Amino acid sequence: MALRKRHTEHENHERWLVSYADFITLLFAFFVVMFASSQGDKGKAQQVSNAVKEALETDHVTAIVAAILGGSVDTKGQGSAMIRGPGGAANSARPEPAKDEHLQQKLVELAQSLANDLTPAIKSGEIQVNMTERGLVVSFAQATLFPSGEDVISVNAYDRIGKVAAAVARMPNHIRLEGHTDALPINTARFHSNWDLSSARAIALLKIMTDQFGVPPGKLSIAGYADTAPVASNDAEENRAKNRRVDIVILNEQGLKGEPMKLEETVSHP
Repeated sequence: MALRKRHTEHENHERWLVSYADFITLLFAFFVVMFASSQGDKGKAQQVSNAVKEALETDHVTAIVAAILGGSVDTKGQGSAMIRGPGGAANSARPEPAKDEHLQQKLVELAQSLANDLTPAIKSGEIQVNMTERGLVVSFAQATLFPSGEDVISVNAYDRIGKVAAAVARMPNHIRLEGHTDALPINTARFHSNWDLSSARAIALLKIMTDQFGVPPGKLSIAGYADTAPVASNDAEENRAKNRRVDIVILNEQGLKGEPMKLEETVSHP
């Protein structure tokens, strides 16, 4: 009877890879926590800390990256992942540059400065100054600038316009001038609709800011919204008066997304 030779079991020389992978994971977690600790946003630092703990417990290291980017992890098959930001758009593993907090702080300081300079007009309801998601909005009531149904700015309003123009001229931000009306229709020889009136009022303000106060035209754009963007219902005259306005919007990065790109921004230089 033939005897079968017993084969000796080979020693697994790749067991070190397990320890090595654990070491790399811990090292990565250490640098992520150090990065988070250096940030001023304590809420995000705590979020990263929690993500590291969860990642180490569940072996999902990509959760750490998601915490840094402020998004979620979308797994794409074995061993791969794509990070998605709050809007759902895919991001690379490298975080996008943070928004310019310095410019945002400048907008806040500008709002405070204008609120001080325009205190009487704000108290009387002629002007409003508000920080919004798209930037700083300085809203002029129609009665402050124009007679009813007209687009010629009263010289009595020049002083207030000049204060705003001098302030925004020092900012690098783009500025949009937006005309708004109430819902009552207009049909005159000059204005066939509220679209014509709202646009003409925005243009009139643009001319005053550029011709009288020297704001560079390249920083400005105009928009006419007619009655499509009310701030109050149109069921009473008091509310309709709130809707008749021209807004000076000092745009931040979010608001600037609605503006077309300029030629120098689209042409790539060698």
